[in-house]
Amino acid sequence: MPYDKILAERMRKILDDLNPAGLEEKKMFGGVGYLIRGNMACGVHKEMLIVRTGEAAFMEALSKPGARPFDMTGRPMKGWVTVAPDNIESNEALKEWVELGVGFAQSLQPK
Repeated sequence: MPYDKILAERMRKILDDLNPAGLEEKKMFGGVGYLIRGNMACGVHKEMLIVRTGEAAFMEALSKPGARPFDMTGRPMKGWVTVAPDNIESNEALKEWVELGVGFAQSLQPK
């Protein structure tokens, strides 16, 4: 299944508005990822939003509707969540998630 290109375009618009330094779009894991200074912030895998939350915000992120640990291999990744499409239908909801990922990526040293 290809990734949701409409979701990717919605994310691009939000990221353009946020205008984070060092933004890069990269094809990865059969989808698309958005990196900030070389660090993954968020992306799209199939129809799911992927957000890098970091371990400190991980449990709080999981308490939000539609969020679950990101797991492509049978081993969930700590500090990463996926968000179901029904929970990011509004641009406001999507923006909150994108901002969370961007904020975490900006807290990391550039690669």
